Amino acid sequence: METRTYQVFKYDELTNEQKEKTLQNLYDINIDHDWWDFTYEDANNIGLKITGFDLDRYRHCEGKFVTTARECAENILKEHGEKCETYKTAEAYLKERADIEQHSTIDEWGEFDLKTEDKLEVLRNEFLRSLLEDYSIMLQHECEYLTSRESIEETIRANNYDFTSDGKID
Repeated sequence: METRTYQVFKYDELTNEQKEKTLQNLYDINIDHDWWDFTYEDANNIGLKITGFDLDRYRHCEGKFVTTARECAENILKEHGEKCETYKTAEAYLKERADIEQHSTIDEWGEFDLKTEDKLEVLRNEFLRSLLEDYSIMLQHECEYLTSRESIEETIRANNYDFTSDGKID
C-alpha cells in the first residue's frame, strides 16, 4: 500500500490556467440533471404540458394544452408578469379571440357557426405554437445561463469544492 500526499486548492486559489481547466472539466455541472423541471412545472401550472424539447440546430419545444386555450391564456395573465413573452402572447390571443367572437354568428343551439369554429381552431393552434416557441426560448436561455462561466463559478463556490492542481474536484 502506498500513501500519497497532494495539495488541494479552493477555486479562487487556482491560477487562471487552472481555473480554465476546471471550467472545462465542469462545463456540465449544472445540467447533468433534469434542470428543465421548473420550466415544465411553470408550463403545467398555466395549462400547458411540455412533452419534449431540443436545443440543437432545430431548437423547438413540443407540447399540448391540458386546459382550454382560453383558460391557459387567462392563467398566464394571472401568473406571468406583463414583460414576459408568454404574457404578450396570451394577451394577443385573447384579443384576437374576442374579435373573432364579436364578429361571428351563433346558431339556435348557442354554438358558433363552422366558419367561426374554423377560425378559432386556427387561432388556438397558432397560440399553442407561439407559446411553445416562448418556452423553447426560455429553455435555451436557461441552458445558456447554466453552462455560463458565471453560473459554473457560482456552483463551485456554493459547494466549496477542493481542486487538485489539474483542475479536478478532489
